[in-house]
Amino acid sequence: MNQDMSILHLVLGASFVVQSVMVLLIVVSVASWAAIFRKMFSLIRVKTLNENFEREFWSGTSLNDLFAAAARNARQSGPMERIFASGMREYQKLRERNITDTGSLMDGARRAMRASFQREMDVAESNLSFLASVGSVSPYVGLFGTVWGIMHAFTALANLQQVTLSTVAPGIAEALVATAIGLFAAIPAVVAYNRFARDIDRISIRLETFIEEFSNILHRNVGAQSASGR
Repeated sequence: MNQDMSILHLVLGASFVVQSVMVLLIVVSVASWAAIFRKMFSLIRVKTLNENFEREFWSGTSLNDLFAAAARNARQSGPMERIFASGMREYQKLRERNITDTGSLMDGARRAMRASFQREMDVAESNLSFLASVGSVSPYVGLFGTVWGIMHAFTALANLQQVTLSTVAPGIAEALVATAIGLFAAIPAVVAYNRFARDIDRISIRLETFIEEFSNILHRNVGAQSASGR
């Protein structure tokens, strides 16, 4: 007698525990794909905004004009522009308090930029831990479903007097579907995690480089203002 070995039939014929594992893995997979697409579009936007601001920064526009533009477009600004605004804001506050010591001015601006940098990296790394958890745990959850399904299948076979391949195969196939779904959830999450982690590292390096370059520009400005004030 021919048996229906389609995926749908195997899922519907599985035990309640195995079906529960499958549903859980499918839900996790959908959530994982949603997180992947959100993070992908988010990082694309971050890269675009950083590139646009960096191009404007090195175009010769004055720091005060850039700071005024950053204040006007605070909601549409990128990480690099927000870091720049944090440094300029602290620098101007210190200047307004008549602090002229170069070290104090630079330390204050650099601390403000570092704090802003850390906030930006926390946002950029959001959802990465979820993808890492999906990638590491899903195969084991699927394996649990498979082990449970095989145990259930062999328990049912104990009541049969004659066991053939046709009686064993459906139960084992039902159980193996859980492992397949676990791998289907885990593999994209692992690939996406590795790709996003590499992209975020590049963004981090670019932002740190900008902080150093902007700090050098501020240092030169402080030196020039100190020289002109003598």
